[in-house]
Amino acid sequence: ATDPSKDHYLTYYRQFTAMLALGTEPEEMLRSFLAKDGELMSAARQFPLHGAHPRVDLFNFSNVIATQLPQAAGVALADKLRGSDAVTIVYFGDGAASQGDTHEAMNFAGIHKLPIVFFCENNRYAISVPLSMQMAVDSVASRAVGYGFPGVQVDGTDVVAVYEVTRAAVSRARAGKGPTLIEASVERLLPHTTDDDHTRYRSAEDIEQMSRRDPVKITSETLRRRGLLSEVEDEAIHAEAKRRVNTATDTVDAEPYPGVETMFDHVTSDSARKRDGIS
Repeated sequence: ATDPSKDHYLTYYRQFTAMLALGTEPEEMLRSFLAKDGELMSAARQFPLHGAHPRVDLFNFSNVIATQLPQAAGVALADKLRGSDAVTIVYFGDGAASQGDTHEAMNFAGIHKLPIVFFCENNRYAISVPLSMQMAVDSVASRAVGYGFPGVQVDGTDVVAVYEVTRAAVSRARAGKGPTLIEASVERLLPHTTDDDHTRYRSAEDIEQMSRRDPVKITSETLRRRGLLSEVEDEAIHAEAKRRVNTATDTVDAEPYPGVETMFDHVTSDSARKRDGIS
C-alpha cells in the first residue's frame, strides 16, 4: 500500500508489527527490550523501541500521547514544499484521538491538503477508559468531515480490508487530494501492561468475545476458506515464525549489556572525547 523507498512512517507503541513489516529485525527489537550492547535505536538508553531506526526510516516516538501527529503533519508539509510525491502515514490509538495534538494536526493537514494518512487503531480502551467515556460521537472516523477530508472505518482484524482502504488513502494522498482518516476496529487481547488487571473494568463476556477476534487466527481462516492457503502451508508459516523468534531470543540473550564505561556516552557532544582522554 505504501512505498518504503520514499514514504514516511510515524509509529507508537501499538505498532511493533508495523516495525517488523517495514524491515526491523526481531533481534533489533529484542536488543531494545533488553537494553543489550549494540542496540541500534538509542544505544540501549531509551524506552524500548522509542528511538529512530535509520535503516527503516522510522522516526523517534514518545510516550507522551499523540505527539507523533503534529510531527507527521510537519513531515508531510516538508514533502509538499519540496514537490515530492512521498506520503506520510501516522499511527495512533483511540486514546490519542482525544488529545489536542490530534485536533491540531488534522486541522492543519486538512487546511493545507497534506499528503498524509491518519491511521487510528481503536481497541476501545485507553488503558482502562472505555470509548464511551472518551468521545461523544459514534466513531473516530466521523470527525474527519470537520477537518475537510474523508474518514473511513474498517475491521482491523481483516488484513485484506485494511490493505484495500490503506492503499486507497495512500493513492489519494499521493495524487495531491489531501489526507484520509482510517479507523481500524481492533482488540487488545491482553491487559494494558503486566501490572494491569483488565478484569476490573472489562466483563468476562467482553473478554471472551474479544478473544475470538484474534487477527492471526482470522487471517488464517480467511485465506484457507478462499483456497489461498492450505493447512500444511499455514502450519509451516507458524512453525517458521516460532523458529525465527526462538533463534532471535537465543541470540540476544547471549549478548552482553553495555559496559559501565559507556554510561556518559551521548549525554553531551564531548562525553566520548573526555572518556577517551581526547582534548
